[in-house]
Amino acid sequence: MAPRAQTGSGQLSRGLLLLWALLGTRLCHVGAEAEGQDARASPSTAAQLAQLSAEEVYSNITQSCWEIFVHLMRNVTASELCEWKVISRPYSMLQACLEGGAEELGYGYPNALAEQFIFQSHHRYFHNCTREHQVYLDPPEDVLLAMIIAPICLIPFLVTLVIWRSKDGKAQP
Repeated sequence: MAPRAQTGSGQLSRGLLLLWALLGTRLCHVGAEAEGQDARASPSTAAQLAQLSAEEVYSNITQSCWEIFVHLMRNVTASELCEWKVISRPYSMLQACLEGGAEELGYGYPNALAEQFIFQSHHRYFHNCTREHQVYLDPPEDVLLAMIIAPICLIPFLVTLVIWRSKDGKAQP
């Protein structure tokens, strides 16, 4: 995997996105002798990449983002799947990758394809996570009605009091 290149704004570089697009479409062929070295795309590969629509390129980028996320999640044990301290890095990297790819190609984020991968991650990894703290419920109906009716009844009384006090005609200090 190529090192993560960042620009000054913290976004993924165009070169890395093109690399993901090349790898996602299997256009980049790396021989055994090129292992560990930079793989260079041939001119015909660049021409094939230029023929891809932006939607196909984004689809390849999102697939590469997903594969990176799955690779990172292999290091997380089943007991750690619901601990935010453990999963925040892979999850945030997935989101940043999807968002960076969309922004680079001029797509809005979130979009349907990115949401599909986010939902897929929740379904595959986080579906058994429950809240550890108490879930607050609505108060009983009689308490709720009292809390609603009390201010409503108090407002006309206060309005009447203000009007009655202002009819005096004397200047207030």
